[in-house]
Amino acid sequence: MPQTLISPLPARRATPRRRRRRRVVALVLAVALVYPMTTYVQVLVYPGQASFTARTVDWLRQMGLDAPVNAIENWWYTRKQPGTGAPAATALPPTRTPTVAAPGARPSDLVVHSGLAGEGVWVPGARAADGTAALYTTFVRPDPRHGSVVAGVAWLNQDLTAATLVPGTREPGGSVGPDHAVPLGMRSSLLATFNSGFKMRDANGGCYLNGTTIGTLRDGAAAVVLTRDGRVGIGQWGRDHTLGPDVIAVRQNLDLVIDRGQPVPGLDQNTAEHWGNARNQFQYTWRSGLGLDSHGNLLYVGGDQLTLHTLADAMRQAGVVRGMELDIHTGMVVFTAYRPDSPGTSPTRLLPGMSSPPDRYLVPDQRDFFAIALRAPRTHASTLSP
Repeated sequence: MPQTLISPLPARRATPRRRRRRRVVALVLAVALVYPMTTYVQVLVYPGQASFTARTVDWLRQMGLDAPVNAIENWWYTRKQPGTGAPAATALPPTRTPTVAAPGARPSDLVVHSGLAGEGVWVPGARAADGTAALYTTFVRPDPRHGSVVAGVAWLNQDLTAATLVPGTREPGGSVGPDHAVPLGMRSSLLATFNSGFKMRDANGGCYLNGTTIGTLRDGAAAVVLTRDGRVGIGQWGRDHTLGPDVIAVRQNLDLVIDRGQPVPGLDQNTAEHWGNARNQFQYTWRSGLGLDSHGNLLYVGGDQLTLHTLADAMRQAGVVRGMELDIHTGMVVFTAYRPDSPGTSPTRLLPGMSSPPDRYLVPDQRDFFAIALRAPRTHASTLSP
């Protein structure tokens, strides 16, 4: 039988209406992508030091994606608990033999959980003109269940030092001064630099600097308060500190974590989100805190794989009687010590795992930070210029 050949149907051509619809959809999609792509590029190229990851997260939050970012961070930082054994040697500061400093104020002895070499042993840093150490550092292990967790501690003598809050290119925002790095006139006496708090949109408070207020100074917020004599106060705004003629800077961040020498109640619950988003307090991540000891000297505490509670425990163990959390997460926690009394000495990080370079705040940074100088600066030329 002869086969019947079936001719294929001709392809249907798009009607003019369908072509117009496709063009409209393509145009709408292109326009919809212009704004996010433009803002993303702006965030990536914005002046000031910041990692690609930090810039990308900032952009996602700027796009209103706080909830999914928070959920991802809570999942990521709570899924891997720290080890129960001893910390790796690379997590500890280099072994240094404490030397005898001239008579003068020094930090109180610490009670430590174990006899790990160097734990709780104060090592003096830069000295004032009379030989008295203005800075001491050590480390502690604040989490008995997780022996690998290490927190670095720095003690600063407020009689020998003066503090400055330096604004970044993005934080705290507003027109609050031209300096986005350690001022040149301060570098010959620079003793230490360290991170400030959360971004202002997340800090649940405000900032006052150079006569300008950014946001709202919230009653009840934890606050770092700088006065004209260069001293630092830390406390609850409205109770321990208020704005007055001697106050030159205020940086608020969340609520106090240490009060009257003890962790404040509710750190593990965080029901009213006094310390960041819900479940933030359970994240094992880099955290930092700042406080005062019983003599009014300054204590900085920072380390990796700390929950909010273990940060508070480390601060209490270090001798903090009133203190607050500063910034958290990788790259945001950094304390660098300098030796203005010993020209040519390289700056050192409080813990080797702090990922920011030692000269981070000698070049413009996107985030505000604190710089501490000796009150009696040396006359030698600065060796810190990047």
